[in-house]
Amino acid sequence: MTAEAVAPSADRTGRSFSLARWVRGGWVTLLLCVLTFLVIYPMAMLLLGALTNTNPVVHGFGVLDLSLDNFVAVLANENVHAALFNSLIACTGGTALAVVIGLTFSWIVVRTNTPWKGFIAAVSMIPLFVPPLVAAVAWSILGSPKTGLINTIFRWAGLDWRIDLYSMSGLIVVFGMYYAPYVYMFTASALRNMDPSLEEASEIAGASAFRTLFTVTFPLIAPAIISGMLLSFVVMLGIYGIPAVLGAPANISVLTTYIFKLTAWNPPLYNTAAAVAIILMVVTAGLVVLQQRVLSGRSYATVAGKAFRPRSLDLGAWRWLTLGLAFVYLFVVVVLPTLALIVAAFRKFLFIRDAASLFDMKQYSMVHFDSVFDNPLTVRSIINTMEVGIVTALLGGVLAFAIGYTINRTRVAGRGSIDVLSTLPVAIPGLVIGVAYLWAWIGLPGGLYGTIWILALAFVARFMPDTVKALSTSFLQIHKELEEAAWICGKSLLGTIRTIVLPLASPGVIAAMTLLFVLAIRELGSSLFLYTSDTMVMAVLLLDYYEGGNTGKTAAFSLVQTVLLAVLIGIANWLSRDSAGSVGRTG
Repeated sequence: MTAEAVAPSADRTGRSFSLARWVRGGWVTLLLCVLTFLVIYPMAMLLLGALTNTNPVVHGFGVLDLSLDNFVAVLANENVHAALFNSLIACTGGTALAVVIGLTFSWIVVRTNTPWKGFIAAVSMIPLFVPPLVAAVAWSILGSPKTGLINTIFRWAGLDWRIDLYSMSGLIVVFGMYYAPYVYMFTASALRNMDPSLEEASEIAGASAFRTLFTVTFPLIAPAIISGMLLSFVVMLGIYGIPAVLGAPANISVLTTYIFKLTAWNPPLYNTAAAVAIILMVVTAGLVVLQQRVLSGRSYATVAGKAFRPRSLDLGAWRWLTLGLAFVYLFVVVVLPTLALIVAAFRKFLFIRDAASLFDMKQYSMVHFDSVFDNPLTVRSIINTMEVGIVTALLGGVLAFAIGYTINRTRVAGRGSIDVLSTLPVAIPGLVIGVAYLWAWIGLPGGLYGTIWILALAFVARFMPDTVKALSTSFLQIHKELEEAAWICGKSLLGTIRTIVLPLASPGVIAAMTLLFVLAIRELGSSLFLYTSDTMVMAVLLLDYYEGGNTGKTAAFSLVQTVLLAVLIGIANWLSRDSAGSVGRTG
């Protein structure tokens, strides 16, 4: 019995076998149509928008005058050159810092005898769940050159030190701190799977532990380092919130902020924005292709057939230093920004005269929270965000399950095309997805634009590669013997999926849907071009509060979003553990 079989009856007669083949072919066609609708059609409309001067709001798509004029104008525009240069500098610097932080913590957790390694591993992943816009707002409160809390503390202490995060260095530092987990995830896994005998051989040959680290260990996990590095770079390249908050005050324009400016002008320059978005997508796709070529050029096999256990390097007294680094990272990335948001959210006026006034409780109140919740858009944005998150998780989870099962558990013709189309959005930044969906639907009467559904569909397309990848691991852990046994007992394909595959993969399904839910709540780039006053989401409203200049309201709403996100992640983790426990008890 092969994985292609649909049911035992499929082999009993030629007629039923032909029917099974027709069903499989129809299933593949359906998935390809869905992926074309979600990915190919919006991208095609984005390209069409870049090749014409038609305004989709005014003219629809009835008049098309195709030319390369927009690309020529964009490529000759010095503002675009500056935005591209700033993007590359900020992302390169941020990626370098992310590699240093992520690689350091992965080595500490996997290869040393540092105490509380579980705690360090958990701390290393926290920034992954912090919305980029919230992080940027917190650090704007801390690192503003005039009113920043850190500079205020320096002034109290009589220190002639100042920091200015409204700068390129500020962008680099915040990018590096909050995207280090991508590098950590790749390198920690590679270090766990690497045979320690290779390092032992180096030390036997006389190399010190430090030299072995840089001449053997890190070169052998180069694929993981490169993967984490390029992924971090690609993600940073498509981020809008951090450059908008920390770069705009210093007139530092990057590609994402420049694209949004084009659509915010009067009249909006949709065609120019489409052309710049395609340039951003091409740069991102080029980096993804580069990653694949670099990793396919050499052999980095480090896992042999014999069993081994990753060794722990005895750091002696230095292990307390590595533990201290974890506490410092936790304080800088989590505690300090949270304290800044709390102070700004509850303090009536952010101006702090001296140290004593910081602890004067008369200066604190709920006035900013009252103001936030007096705004009807606040409650509306929370409801919309929950609705979009739920719809995205459900639709995206079902689609990812269907794609993952087709790719990993069948041999049907066309699954390669499904794999390619579902992976394609990894090279498309969220902001570009937003512009593409804008072009795809804004000019069509009776379309999806202005509804919750267009946001959910954009998020499903945006995060499809992440969801499918998360689910694929669960599918690969289920042996095909279980499905074949069900088919022998007379179960149909759908029956086998419902009674065997889905229950066993349920922890992975819940984890993937949780990931989608969290990512949808955080997403800003795609939402910027697709929301209306009726479909306002929390990420966009937070940006509106910030651009309105009221730091207290911005901090208050940042805390609301952070607390809500933390509660939802906690509930999802509880559900995931409960599901995993149920599967274990059943097994």
